[in-house]
Amino acid sequence: MNAVLQRVHDVVAHAREVTDHPVLTHVARVGLIAYGVLHVLIGWLAFRIAWFVQPSSEVADQTGALATVASSPGGRVLLWVIGVGLLALALWQAGEVLRWWTGLLRPGHRLRVAYVCARCGAKAVVYGVLGVTGLFFAVGADYEAAARLRELTDETLEIPGGAALVIAAGIAVTGVGAYVVLRGFTGGFMKDVDLDAAPDRLEPVIERIGRVGYTAKGIAFAVSGGLLVHAAVTADVSTATGLDGALNAIGAVPTGQWLLTAIAVGFAAFGVYALARARYPDRDPST
Repeated sequence: MNAVLQRVHDVVAHAREVTDHPVLTHVARVGLIAYGVLHVLIGWLAFRIAWFVQPSSEVADQTGALATVASSPGGRVLLWVIGVGLLALALWQAGEVLRWWTGLLRPGHRLRVAYVCARCGAKAVVYGVLGVTGLFFAVGADYEAAARLRELTDETLEIPGGAALVIAAGIAVTGVGAYVVLRGFTGGFMKDVDLDAAPDRLEPVIERIGRVGYTAKGIAFAVSGGLLVHAAVTADVSTATGLDGALNAIGAVPTGQWLLTAIAVGFAAFGVYALARARYPDRDPST
């Protein structure tokens, strides 16, 4: 057993060398910049829905932001940069799981370590999916997250117990939204910023911007999860459209124009926070 653990440890150590390589770190910072820009674009798309275009006439989510990049001058080149940068960011973030995994072998630390590994792994998956989607757009492929989620929900509802699965997924997404809002209120997101490197005068600015961004993003996630639950209960998959559907639903309620404007500003604020994190990155969740 010890020989197996030693072999695993050696493999992980070699993998850590890759994820800690300076070149990967620099490319990952490009991914963080791309992540921030995509959120600023989502905020702009949401603002357009609130004031300038008909609801549902524009896709206000990650794929809508990537489509906006694709339609700009030099968009295909930028999409390659975004895709590669986000994939590097996913690999860089996954390095934290490799850093912490040995803690799972120590009694008394397993719950904390499992939480950290799950959070870092989830971030890596999100970055990776966005990176692959960016490369899809770079090669000219057409992909719309809202339509694919609607199709997947419809297919799931057709299988035995499918409604329960969709409800569980909706509750999970709502829970993630609540967690994101809580992180915004507590300022836990500042652990991802290297505060030793950031000038003291910028720390409160980054924190205030991050609080606004995390709160807005969390609310959008929670609404998205609620719409999934609604789709399962009513067997109407038209509401299962992810972030785009959530933003359009917010805009459709009374005073929705102003609520959606606030959410749009929040997404832009999250993008600015991500840009600040790219300037002063710290991926170590132990700090």
